[in-house]
Amino acid sequence: MKYLSGMDNLFLAMDKGNQHLHVASLSIYDPSTAPGGKVRFKAILSHFSNRLNVSKIFRRRLVAARFGLDRPYWIEDAEIDIEYHVRHIALPHPGDWRQLMIQVARLHSRPLDMTKPLWEAYIIEGLDKIPGIPQGSFALYMKMHHSAIDGESGAAMLAAIHTLTPEQDAEATEDALTVLADRDPTPVELYARAVANRAQQVFDGSKLLLALGGRAAQAGRDFVASGRAAELGKELVEGRGKLKPRPANDDNPGRKPQTRFDAPISANRVVDAVGFPLADCKKIRQHVDKTTINDIFMSVTSGAVRQYLEAKGELPNKGMNAMVPMTIRGENKGADEGNQIGMTVMPLRSDIADPLERLNAVKRGANKNKAMNAIIGKELPAQLIQVLPAGITELLLTKGMMAMANMTVSNVRGPDVPLYMAGAQLALFLPVSAISNDMGLNVTAFSYNGTLWVCFISCRKMMPDPSFFAQCLNDSFEALVRAAVALGGPSKRPLAAAKRVNKSSPVKSAGKKSK
Repeated sequence: MKYLSGMDNLFLAMDKGNQHLHVASLSIYDPSTAPGGKVRFKAILSHFSNRLNVSKIFRRRLVAARFGLDRPYWIEDAEIDIEYHVRHIALPHPGDWRQLMIQVARLHSRPLDMTKPLWEAYIIEGLDKIPGIPQGSFALYMKMHHSAIDGESGAAMLAAIHTLTPEQDAEATEDALTVLADRDPTPVELYARAVANRAQQVFDGSKLLLALGGRAAQAGRDFVASGRAAELGKELVEGRGKLKPRPANDDNPGRKPQTRFDAPISANRVVDAVGFPLADCKKIRQHVDKTTINDIFMSVTSGAVRQYLEAKGELPNKGMNAMVPMTIRGENKGADEGNQIGMTVMPLRSDIADPLERLNAVKRGANKNKAMNAIIGKELPAQLIQVLPAGITELLLTKGMMAMANMTVSNVRGPDVPLYMAGAQLALFLPVSAISNDMGLNVTAFSYNGTLWVCFISCRKMMPDPSFFAQCLNDSFEALVRAAVALGGPSKRPLAAAKRVNKSSPVKSAGKKSK
């Protein structure tokens, strides 16, 4: 048995109504690399069966004390009905990119069965009209509850269920023979554990309060040393006791503006994606000093949201803010520690039209955020969630951080080498995340084998035209690359292609290199 962490339990508590807190991935595979040039469904079932032990998520289901007296536990089942969890479907004719996105959105709109291990996989065939992928390719859509996985552990699991060559891994088959299962705990056992767990949470909460006192004192010393205290005092005197309003170009996140994404979400989702060559991201970094991939991704997302809302006549004067998850894992990315993420709010600077000016503003905001996290600790939100009841932490999150953010933006680094499943090469990997009430847009990036894949999800009522937002992402990236190259510097080679991403599929041109 494994006790859920505070963050794991929070994701469970927030899964209600139209707000489903599962996350997913969409992969497309080229079977021409497999023995015989094809992969049968039974080979995929066998592949999953042989790897049920590479991640504990595959066997775990929830058990909990009655009346919500304690957080639930994960227990591991010995028998898994693989044909229930891995399903086989096909797109209707003609089988193009739009139909694939519609099918993924429909699958993602359905909740998981909470009485079983919290994952499902769908093998999707009939993709022959998607530009850029070989005939006979198939897709794998796999979803898991967020209470069981975060971005870093998801990337580690991706590597675990794949191989580095088309040949099958015999070691995985041997490991699958050994299963250590749990029995269902009795109600008395669960109640006894609840008493001990509550006592531990009180103890941990006391330690955290002491630590917070020290951090607050240090933050105050740094505030004085930085000169900001004197500056603030001067503002108070000159303003006769009133603080001056923040300037419109402030790089700190303030109260969020209201947009179409700041409302309760419906039960229906939309999904789409684009792919950006990491070679072009490198080109931007060559021309713009001290820029990270995450800075580029944030700035491109901001430009896309700006273009989308401006086309609707809904662009707010104030820049939007993003909720940004941050990993607090150590070196062992796949450690069985539940969700190990912190959260912060960062300004997107969607009020800035110029792509380079916006990128630099995003960088400044990110640097300020890093400096603040260095003082208070980026793990603080997770620590608070660990010691407080889920109902209280949900209220603090929705009325605190989420009340400041319009959307979620997340970036995960994936493998930079090709991966294989049942001999078929992984050609594309998209992270399909989750949305919540009052934050109805999520844009997540995942780098794989030379491409930064960017997938977004929204509510169908909020975004009835996902293909247009995909084009906005594409346009925003192109504008930033061109603006960076125009600066000159180490790389003088201009961009030849006007579009990085094909309108009907991100596969065809994501791998193209600039000439």
